[in-house]
Amino acid sequence: MPNPILSDKSLKQLEEREPGWAAPDGTIRPKVDDTVSPWEPPTPIVTTNTMTIGGTASATAVLFVLLLISAVVGWNATTAAPDGQIRFPAWSLIGVLIGFGCVFACYAKPHLAKFLAPVYALAQGVFLGAISKAYETQWNGIVVQAAGATVAVFGVMLFLYGTRIIKVTNRMRRIVIGATLGLMVFYLVSIVIQLFTHSVPFFDKPTGFGILFSVAVVALAAFNLALDFDIIERASKGGAPKQMEWVCALGLMVTIVWLYLEILRLLSKLQQR
Repeated sequence: MPNPILSDKSLKQLEEREPGWAAPDGTIRPKVDDTVSPWEPPTPIVTTNTMTIGGTASATAVLFVLLLISAVVGWNATTAAPDGQIRFPAWSLIGVLIGFGCVFACYAKPHLAKFLAPVYALAQGVFLGAISKAYETQWNGIVVQAAGATVAVFGVMLFLYGTRIIKVTNRMRRIVIGATLGLMVFYLVSIVIQLFTHSVPFFDKPTGFGILFSVAVVALAAFNLALDFDIIERASKGGAPKQMEWVCALGLMVTIVWLYLEILRLLSKLQQR
């Protein structure tokens, strides 16, 4: 889904809450070094409290570790019956609801991201572990393939963005966001259809069109990563408040989780061919 967290609105909310957006007050304070001679002019020591790309990477790493820890819990809680049926723990779905709640809460209150992001990682990790175990039981080795593909796509998109082979323009933002919003609407409609009739064939069936659909969705998730990288870079260069690191880390995790799930779905379709 398009990242509601990594948006200019979130940046503006933090800017209004903390006047440290590239402004020398409170967040950038000159200090006088009193170790020098009183006859010499004092040398100002400037300390900053603004967002950095390195800080965002560190916050993302923390969230990733938390997600992996809780994923182990979800994995171990999911068992397979002798007949091969998966005993999917219903309580793991609570993690999805908590995750959505954290995302929208962070959108409304981005200054709480430092607390909401770890909760999201822990809650979503339980669900990812459970659903990964379900896929792994059906197709041995699929989880390792999906995880490897996710890391590969992330690395490729980071390289393409860093070398400016992919340039995020206003037109690209509109296209990617519009396409992702359209996909969200389709997901909601398909859920309603499944409640009353059968599933949408090309949504979860290994047909040729179904595989192409999954490939397109994976590509769309990958381009959302480029949008995430862009706003992280713009926020860091613009002197966003330090708290924005956790907002960006959470937003990046949302996109990575989505990418992993879509790759998992694509690989399962290919396995059924």
